[in-house]
Amino acid sequence: MAQVGIVLVSHSIKVVEGIKDILFQVVDNVPIEIAGGTAENEIGTSIEKILFAIERAYSEAGVILLFDLGSARMNAELAIEMTEYSNVKIAENIPLLEGAYIAAVESSIGKEIDEILSILSESF
Repeated sequence: MAQVGIVLVSHSIKVVEGIKDILFQVVDNVPIEIAGGTAENEIGTSIEKILFAIERAYSEAGVILLFDLGSARMNAELAIEMTEYSNVKIAENIPLLEGAYIAAVESSIGKEIDEILSILSESF
């Protein structure tokens, strides 16, 4: 059974690398990809990085995107519009670290994408 993938979107590559390290301490069967910083690894976000992360994390179970700041959300939305995959959703108003932790744990035990999003929205 495929697990729901997770994409971490941040203005800083260091932030998402650190969160990914934390998540891999508790789960090892969830596809977790990162999209941090600009194409030049400066502070900012990159639609291309987000699209690549979605592609790598995607399975028929879908992908949840979590983000840090407003413009990361905007670029995540644009990436979703540009992707060929249909089961890619943004976790709305969810803190990046805590939300990613809960999403990863719930995905690891086989929860479906909408179940995970519901748990996240009830948690915050």
